[in-house]
Amino acid sequence: MKLLLVEDNEKLAQSIQKGLEQEGYAVDVLLNGDEAEQRMFAQGVAYDAVILDVMLPGKDGIAVCLSVRDHGIITPIIMLTAKDTLSDKVSGLDAGADDYLVKPFAFEELLARIRALSRRPAPLMPVVLQQAGVQLNTATKMVTVDGLPVVLTLREFSILEYLLRHPQQVLTREQIMANVWDYSFDSFSNVVDVHIKNLRKKLGHYEKNLETVRGMGYRFTV
Repeated sequence: MKLLLVEDNEKLAQSIQKGLEQEGYAVDVLLNGDEAEQRMFAQGVAYDAVILDVMLPGKDGIAVCLSVRDHGIITPIIMLTAKDTLSDKVSGLDAGADDYLVKPFAFEELLARIRALSRRPAPLMPVVLQQAGVQLNTATKMVTVDGLPVVLTLREFSILEYLLRHPQQVLTREQIMANVWDYSFDSFSNVVDVHIKNLRKKLGHYEKNLETVRGMGYRFTV
């Protein structure tokens, strides 16, 4: 999963980011509401969930949430706040937030909330993805090829998941980087090509289904 964390306390933001990345998430961090709104409006950058603080420089979290919902953006949002009154919680949920977490909170609780949100839109985000004889389970993190388990690194798993969610579509290296790595990753790096090469080796005779489209990117064919 790729997450956007919007938190103006840099020390807290770095701590949360480090913990999430250790759990295998790709995390972008922003420190103010205006940048968060612009990023969520940006084309080609898709987040699986947003962790949004209420008290932010520029637009506050409530205003950002209202704005993105008004524009039809349905990305799940967890709001963070130091305020724990009922009216504060209602305001956040009424603005379009999917969940609400009061500071200070246990990191394990944040992980549980993220997992719960990732399970919620099951019709739009199926748990089990399968193309040809390659099956990927996003809940168990298991990948099988013709029914036999295959061990992937976290990055290989994320790339394969992204490809399987967009079968037959040509995905550029920039799109893969934007959705699997963090936003600031070096777009001139050949790291995507290296991971694709390693991934092909693990797909057996289905390596041919992971096609290179010259001058454009990659696609997984059925």
